[in-house]
Amino acid sequence: MFDRVEIKVQAGKGGNGIVSFRREKFIPYGGPDGGDGGKGGTVIIKADANTPSLVSLRQRKLYRAQDGGNGRSRKKHGKDGVDLLLTVPIGTVVLDKTQLAGDAEIADLLQPSQFVVVAKGGRGGLGNTHFASSINQVPRIAQKGWDGERKSIVLEMKIIADIGIIGYPNVGKSSLLAAISAAKPKIASYPFTTLEPALGVVEVGWWSFVVAEVPGLIAQTHLGRGLGHDFLRHVVRTRVLLHLIDGSSVSPIEDMAQVNRELELFDPTLVQKPQLVAVNKIDLLQVRAQLTEIKGAFSNVGIKVHFISAVTGEGVSEFMAKALAMLSRAVALEKAPESSKVFHPKPKKTGISVHKEGHTFVVRAAELESVTAGTNLRDLEARRQLLGWFTRTGLSRALKKAGATPGDKVRLGKLEWEW
Repeated sequence: MFDRVEIKVQAGKGGNGIVSFRREKFIPYGGPDGGDGGKGGTVIIKADANTPSLVSLRQRKLYRAQDGGNGRSRKKHGKDGVDLLLTVPIGTVVLDKTQLAGDAEIADLLQPSQFVVVAKGGRGGLGNTHFASSINQVPRIAQKGWDGERKSIVLEMKIIADIGIIGYPNVGKSSLLAAISAAKPKIASYPFTTLEPALGVVEVGWWSFVVAEVPGLIAQTHLGRGLGHDFLRHVVRTRVLLHLIDGSSVSPIEDMAQVNRELELFDPTLVQKPQLVAVNKIDLLQVRAQLTEIKGAFSNVGIKVHFISAVTGEGVSEFMAKALAMLSRAVALEKAPESSKVFHPKPKKTGISVHKEGHTFVVRAAELESVTAGTNLRDLEARRQLLGWFTRTGLSRALKKAGATPGDKVRLGKLEWEW
């Protein structure tokens, strides 16, 4: 079953700006004409009605968008990287694995064509035309492109159904779904026949609704035993629960209580959903002989129970009519859906920070480092221009505030000099 996938996504790196000068005949003062780098491609996840599962995303561990192209002479902008679009089933929750539990959810894709940007492409570096000034008319400085975002994300598919059929393994959930819809789930006489959710459309009169049969529960399912969370995550979106109970069980009422305990331990809101309880397999003689006893046991705890046979169809039509009525009430009481939650990370600080390591003052400044990385540091004129530009951007004030004095060593990225 492929309803949970962990992948890494890498947005494209921005292209580098370049150092270039016009060299055209009869134009003695050409000036700088280095173009900017293109923006890196972005990674986007989009809900698609034609994508049935997450299985296709298991083929690779890393999904990477295209890098931006480098700038060119004559002020030509580098080509932007192509965005990477990953399609997922409707109902997929996108989680950031690197975030704390409270901030893990990036988006909940509930609508067709709804999308979210999970990794933003790096911006392109500036060409030397941006560094021209009245005192530096021949700039040999350019900016390196910025790296794109990289994230580890988890994709969880949660089916979207109006009604969910819950109960112990082998209580007849698959048989009931086959009896009330055109779905053809696997049916057998052993537990855990169903290994993944099955959906069916049920028609009652003029009305229709979607019913999901999901894998059976056992004790400690909330801890991951049996099919564990593979079952429980699919109950979250349903509006109404049909609680199916095996009439031939030693204690039908204890079976119902155990299933509800597992729901509550996984998510307390699940037991607050409206439930319709039905005892199945009344076509068996031993079950029919105990109907009065079973009905009395449920009545003693205030639960109205229905009796059906998913095999013969006895009581099923009336049970579905009750299910439709309960669903209608649940929809009427439902609050307006909230907009999709999207996690917006705080922007990275781009200011200048200085700290001392031994006898060297180390500068941290993303903007300055990108320019240093995009400049030919072996060119003495370029180094001179770079240091002058640092002064104009406030680096000297930051160093002085940190306690630096003339003659101290300063390091920024790969560039080290005496202040």
